[in-house]
Amino acid sequence: MKYSSLATGIVFALTVAISGLALAAERPIDVAHSTLRIHVGKSGLFSAAGHEHWVTAPIAEGSVDEAEPAHVFFRVDANKLKVENDEKLSSADQAHVQETMQTKVLDSAHYPDISFRSTSIEKTSDGTWLVKGDLRLHGQTHSVSSIVHKENNAYLGSCKIKQTDFGINPVTVAGGVVKVKNELEIEFSVATVTTAP
Repeated sequence: MKYSSLATGIVFALTVAISGLALAAERPIDVAHSTLRIHVGKSGLFSAAGHEHWVTAPIAEGSVDEAEPAHVFFRVDANKLKVENDEKLSSADQAHVQETMQTKVLDSAHYPDISFRSTSIEKTSDGTWLVKGDLRLHGQTHSVSSIVHKENNAYLGSCKIKQTDFGINPVTVAGGVVKVKNELEIEFSVATVTTAP
């Protein structure tokens, strides 16, 4: 009876320890030190007359777990996407671009959340992974993939998406002679919260 109780106690202790390790492997994203930027290009017959710009998309929350099976999740508040300052644009034009992005492009009033959840993470080398997952944007969800590498405490990578895949019509000006490129490039640096040793 004593041996049975001892064995049960050992199994319980091991289970708790393993569970603790699993939980410890999952770390929240450090939103204050993470960046997600979107490059918006231009095309069209008179594309030189248009302006390329970058958009900052602050991460609201998320977590990363390198343990098997590894996974990552994050959420962005669409209402907080902001067009970065451009010296080539007047303050009025800058405000117009910002409003157009929020209303005509993102329609953030109806689709306030942008999120990514991994479906598979394959380690390709030490500190490098092929990450595949579902990106939800503008009320639609589609698969995206990215090569991600780790530098210090941050995961860096990029991916490309097409606006039309998510039901977004690229903005056009002057009857289409100047327009925003359908393809957007997303760059990210995702840091995780570290606990003091």
